[in-house]
Amino acid sequence: MGETVEKKARPLGINHVVLEVDDLDKALEFYGTLFEFSLRGRGDHNAFIDLGDQFIQLTLGRTQEPDTKRHFGLVVDDRDLVRRAMDRAGVKSINERLNIVDPWGNRIEIVPYDNCQFTKAA
Repeated sequence: MGETVEKKARPLGINHVVLEVDDLDKALEFYGTLFEFSLRGRGDHNAFIDLGDQFIQLTLGRTQEPDTKRHFGLVVDDRDLVRRAMDRAGVKSINERLNIVDPWGNRIEIVPYDNCQFTKAA
């Protein structure tokens, strides 16, 4: 007799990423210096910033060492604008792939839109 194959859910994407920070005001200022975003909401311990169809949750309470390899790729429409904002803010890339580490140790790779593997809008 043949085996029954269980149907599995197909992931469609990432809804949000949570970043631990020590200060919500400073985190919003830092990310606002580098990227255009909309503030979805804010409470005493969390802030939510919309980035395209997804969002980042900034939450108080950094508990681990700075990230060295663990990171996520943030897609942008223009990496040159990010580079210029980084220069103005004194933020340096940690490698040639335009990876940054925020003041709380969260590592983020800045990915150009044309390098993405997902389906692109017109």
